[in-house]
Amino acid sequence: MHIEIDKDRCIASGACVLAAPAIFDQDDDGIVEVIVSDPAPNQEKEAAAGIRACPAAAIWDE
Repeated sequence: MHIEIDKDRCIASGACVLAAPAIFDQDDDGIVEVIVSDPAPNQEKEAAAGIRACPAAAIWDE
């Protein structure tokens, strides 16, 4: 799993951070930042929850 984001699509809801605080964070404007772009196998479930939580579909995995 490799996490990608589109900061231009982010609406700063914070849903990804609430779902996966070890994977995502927000900058001072509330825009998503990825803490761990290549999560370990034991983090993939949390990362996937953060991706699904994004209402703007600004986060995906490759």
